[in-house]
Amino acid sequence: MMKKINIKVIMGALMMLFLSACNDILEEQPRATYEPGFFTTKEGVQSGLTSMYAHLRYIYGQGYYYNITLTGTDEYTWANSADANFKDADMTSGGTMTPSTSRADVVWNAAFPNINTASGVIENAEAVGLVPSLIAEARFFRAFDYFQLVQTFGGVPLDLGGGILKFNKSTVRTSVRNTVPEVYTIGIFPDLKQAVIDLPDAPRIVGAATKTVARLYLAKAYLTYAWWLQNPNNVPTYPDAARTDPDGHDAAWYFQQAYDVSTEAIANPGPFGLQPTYYRVHLAQNDRNNEILLLADHTNASEQYNGGISFSYGNGEAPDNFASWMVTPQMENLRSAKNSDGTGATSSVPREAAQWGGRPWTRMAPPIGVFTKTFADKTNDSRYDGTFTSVYRGNWNKSTSTSSISVMYNANKMPVNVGDAILSFLPDETLAGSITYHSSGKSNIGAGEIPGRADYVISPRGINRQYYPGLWKIGTYRTDNGTGLGTPNGSTCRPFDVAKFSELYLVAAEAAVEGATTKAGQSARELVNVLRARAGKWSFSNADNAAKVEDHSAEMIAATPATIDINYILAERSREFFGEGYRWFDLVRTQKWEEIAGTYEIADAGTHSAKTFTRTINKAVHYLRPIPQGQIDRLDMSDAEKAAYQNPGY
Repeated sequence: MMKKINIKVIMGALMMLFLSACNDILEEQPRATYEPGFFTTKEGVQSGLTSMYAHLRYIYGQGYYYNITLTGTDEYTWANSADANFKDADMTSGGTMTPSTSRADVVWNAAFPNINTASGVIENAEAVGLVPSLIAEARFFRAFDYFQLVQTFGGVPLDLGGGILKFNKSTVRTSVRNTVPEVYTIGIFPDLKQAVIDLPDAPRIVGAATKTVARLYLAKAYLTYAWWLQNPNNVPTYPDAARTDPDGHDAAWYFQQAYDVSTEAIANPGPFGLQPTYYRVHLAQNDRNNEILLLADHTNASEQYNGGISFSYGNGEAPDNFASWMVTPQMENLRSAKNSDGTGATSSVPREAAQWGGRPWTRMAPPIGVFTKTFADKTNDSRYDGTFTSVYRGNWNKSTSTSSISVMYNANKMPVNVGDAILSFLPDETLAGSITYHSSGKSNIGAGEIPGRADYVISPRGINRQYYPGLWKIGTYRTDNGTGLGTPNGSTCRPFDVAKFSELYLVAAEAAVEGATTKAGQSARELVNVLRARAGKWSFSNADNAAKVEDHSAEMIAATPATIDINYILAERSREFFGEGYRWFDLVRTQKWEEIAGTYEIADAGTHSAKTFTRTINKAVHYLRPIPQGQIDRLDMSDAEKAAYQNPGY
């Protein structure tokens, strides 16, 4: 576990001052030791370097930012308890994203201070004796943040007040946005290429940057920029710029670079690689495994090193990891009966700080297509079972109020024991004709019954905005639960995975689909099949809550199309990275957002009748997020200059 510091202390002093008024900075951190001159000391440079890892916690796992990376795509829509943060992002009904409501402000406000910190480290590191490998960590994070920003907002400023990529030491209330090509060719590619050279193969501490993660982001940046140059659907950019590369390369050249860099990383993995099964990648007890290249770290060992967040109660704010709350359904509402005649309804699945459960804010719900299309194969492909909680089991023995009850009575008044299925989401519609849904009473959530089954059921087309499979892969995990329910309202205490070794295969495959010349044994289909073969290997079944050692790799490979296209790559990316914050970027990069996510199906809360919804996605506006209103308000510029600074349509 890397040593943590309070990022608010470092960032408060090293903040890019054009983002905030001077008095805000002074109020947050008045200590003289954290003035910009602190960077001329070895302690200051090392502290700045440490803060770069801490800043990830203000972006990844932050539930409202998590929302805008997924809500409005084919992976998630708004759920029953959603407010405007989610309905605005979904673009269906009930809200329109504005500069004041867009939660893209999270990445804007966290990335720019860190960029300035990185510049301070880079400028002062050599003078205080920092070795090139440590300087390379700062270069990696400066490029990493610029890459997140340019994908989200288009062109952004490279000069924060001290010059292009220079450390800013003074208050600046003006800003000029650079173009997308300038951000890539000046602010991203050079830093990442140098980071690849200088970073070590193995991390100096768990979670530290390495050659492999730098190669992944260099390949992703090449891939994304290639799509930007290609611009297949004529999506506008801002600030206005010709779709030409200052270095004279075309999209094909950058697709080739993406392929070459990612396959080089696969060939030279260092200590990284693929976990043997998909289930193992996301099992909480196996967090920080060798497939994870970068993470926003948290720990159950210490509140201080968890980011200073209370273990007993979470408020839903950074730097806590509360993303899983957003996608957790309200299964604590489930009721079974104490008595065999169906009377004495009581909670049979109380809220628990466990990976299958956790705190149900129920802000985001997966559309029906996730279960009927994306994860259509639930027999061979383990990724559905390794992604969702599809069966909710009785755990009433862990609650002091019901611990003495040995048996409860569930669907069809049939007896159930602790650990038995109380509610099951069926894998398909095969039994749908046998389901009788109850709008009230019985299960208390309107679930259905099938004759002869003790578990309540909901079929895929009966999924609604309140009750749906939860996202097991990022679910709550605590090491201090004992034998009880633990503290499900407290901190999640799990790291949030930011980058994985597995993505290298899909980056290379996407570049190959777009025309890159491939190597022997590494065609698009062969690269995809590495992950599909792994997905066919089972070690455990979440649905059965039991070991399941089966190998369906041959079936998975046989089912892969002979010819891979971009739509198939995107489908594989969703199966591999569902709910991890990739999807909006994937659909925007490939300009497939409206085609893939323009319509979706889900039932209204309290019903099981699927309805079709349409999103209003304007390619001239929505492919970029608005510059946060707080940033616009802080600029000491004319109204016309502020209007020009904002992205069109906002």
